[in-house]
Amino acid sequence: MAYADLRAFLDDLGSDLIRVREPLDPQFEIAALLAEVQASGRAVLFENVRGRPGMRIAGNLLSSRRLAARAIGTTEDRLIDTYVERTGQRLPPVQARETPVQEVVHRQPADVQALLPLLTHHEKDAAPFLTCGVVLARDPATGQRGMGIHRMMFKGGNRFGVLFSNPPLSQFLANAEREGRPLEVAIALGVDPALLIASVVKTGPLGPDKMDIAGALRGAPVELARAVTVDVEVPARAEVVLEGHVLPGVREPEGPFGENTGAYFTNVSPVIEASAVTHRRDFIFPALVPWTADVDTLLSLAGGAELLGQLKGLVRGVVDLELVPGTCSFAAVIAVKDCPGHEVRRLIHLALTLDRRLKVLTVVDDDVDIRNPREVAWALATRFQPDRDTVILGGMEGYIIDPSAAGGAGSKMGYDATRGAGAAFDKIAMPPAAVARARAVAATISRGGS
Repeated sequence: MAYADLRAFLDDLGSDLIRVREPLDPQFEIAALLAEVQASGRAVLFENVRGRPGMRIAGNLLSSRRLAARAIGTTEDRLIDTYVERTGQRLPPVQARETPVQEVVHRQPADVQALLPLLTHHEKDAAPFLTCGVVLARDPATGQRGMGIHRMMFKGGNRFGVLFSNPPLSQFLANAEREGRPLEVAIALGVDPALLIASVVKTGPLGPDKMDIAGALRGAPVELARAVTVDVEVPARAEVVLEGHVLPGVREPEGPFGENTGAYFTNVSPVIEASAVTHRRDFIFPALVPWTADVDTLLSLAGGAELLGQLKGLVRGVVDLELVPGTCSFAAVIAVKDCPGHEVRRLIHLALTLDRRLKVLTVVDDDVDIRNPREVAWALATRFQPDRDTVILGGMEGYIIDPSAAGGAGSKMGYDATRGAGAAFDKIAMPPAAVARARAVAATISRGGS
């Protein structure tokens, strides 16, 4: 089903939503609880935010494949296939008849933190950060719309530092700065999860409008409305919108911030000055804690599904791909079927060069469950020899937030842990009928039966 907004998604979750009534502080405590319960794969709604009466915060919205499948109206086993099918479709946005996100308007806010429960996540973070704001803008050179998730550091008053590490918004800003103009932006906070997923889809510089993809993913067009102080269209049913201008030629220290790498990262970044904050009267503020399952799900869909599609078209026998959780998509496992050794080598080279984030790749046969770390480790232990089956690529570009890529230089490595790399032998297995019976009994036990 299509969810009109974030609150419709939350209302439909039932037992997949944890409601927290204990008062918790937006400084550290809320992020800590989200990280603590992420393994449950359930979303969390904080109904009592310390020092912020009446405000609510929702997080872990995509902390499991189950929630991601629900967000786009499919099943877990069809998640990747549905994602690939829908991102190849287009459903353009429509003009909104109502604009709930503008029920309350604060023009020229003196202190954004007084209006919103900005979260501080890790003990050495320099300040509160926005981590799941969908930044929207138009290219001043072409009029093309772009959007993406970019971290934003609250610098006090109405100012934020923003890390534009990826196009198209980095290019939009460059085009605006060439003309000596600020870049008008709007940051949508608390959108429905399908729109959040669409914001990180990789489309390329001349690719389709992500709002069209969002409509296809959610199964209904996104309703857009004109922002109050900038010439940008915003999701009318978002919970909060922050409007402003990226100042031309201005760069300031931004960070340190605990990134998706599990390490702190500091940059010299552009600065946004907010010209308005608009929100629903009873808004729900979104939270996304770095280096958690939420991030793993977003990266798996945005990066993993795209890379899998590319590789299937280039190498015979590619079956599946998994970005290793917790690695910020720097590590992946690929399963192949009937793939000769020389093709595995070619696959490793292609994958490591196609995705600039990917640094470590393991290739296994399709009898290995690539989402089970125990089985992948088994394949490496029994089918891989380091001197024979390792591919190393030096002189590569390091990814900007990789703490090990000093000076921007990096290297990459691939492991061939397929059956063909060494002695051919079968993995032990139990009869399928016995496994099916055991799973049925285990399911009964987990429901409290006997």
